Amino acid sequence: MKIVIAGGSGFVGQKLTEVLLQAGHEVVVLSRCAKNGAIQWLTEGTTPEKMLGKVDAFINLAGVSINDGRWSTEHQKQIYDSRMTATDELLRIISALPHKPAVLVNASAIGIYPASESIIYTEASTAIADDFLGRTVNHWEQKAASVTAEGVRSVCMRFGVILGKGGGALPPMILPYKLFAGGKVGSGRQWLSWVHVEDVARAIAFAIENDNLQDPVNTTAPFPKQMDDFGKTIGSVMHRPHWFPVPSFIMKIALGKKSALVLEGQHVLPEKLLANGFVFNFPHLEQALQDILKDNV
Repeated sequence: MKIVIAGGSGFVGQKLTEVLLQAGHEVVVLSRCAKNGAIQWLTEGTTPEKMLGKVDAFINLAGVSINDGRWSTEHQKQIYDSRMTATDELLRIISALPHKPAVLVNASAIGIYPASESIIYTEASTAIADDFLGRTVNHWEQKAASVTAEGVRSVCMRFGVILGKGGGALPPMILPYKLFAGGKVGSGRQWLSWVHVEDVARAIAFAIENDNLQDPVNTTAPFPKQMDDFGKTIGSVMHRPHWFPVPSFIMKIALGKKSALVLEGQHVLPEKLLANGFVFNFPHLEQALQDILKDNV
């Protein structure tokens, strides 16, 4: 298939491009800079639809990272606006194409679900968090899903906390353990629904190829962990102690509003992926960390 990725130069996009190319697909990347074969978009006067030809699938990973910055009012606006602007432009491109793609796979996040220590969320759950991340993800999904008016299947992949080498959420999480200062963060009871970046890329490819998958799709490993157990597993894999607790107020001082990412959490299960036969390469945290951290232990 010919697959177009918006946001293909990022952490997930690079792994996804690798997975798709290995599977024999043609990959085209939309980028603000037309280099390394990418097609320029989101700059004044560009008309990427004139250069794309017939496309089988679009993947939208574009947007300012939620892992950077302190979630100031300005940064929150950048996070929100970047997602809305990129998705609007993708919808315009798809509308302008004479041959419509079969599917739009849009990035999303489990942050749409309210934080809870007791609720287990599946795709059937309808609760939406009344906070910045919940509202952002909800609006983003609604906008992406409007592509169905063009006769295009819509799949919003609700990513969990993505773990991998050289990016994502893991590097700052393992740093205290490298310094022999790792330990429980906050209460330790908050859920962390994680997923290996390789399984994220494979799940996106799976969603493209399986017509049964439609909005939304939880993209998390089937065995989430509570934060204290997550830290203990890091310590075990890295052969470091898990003993130095970090109180919630310290995280709030250090991270500001973004501290919600580590002090609150959701217990999320990938019901649709499992029901449709997707097999995770890394269903358990210990094996995922052993793969990612093998050069650090």
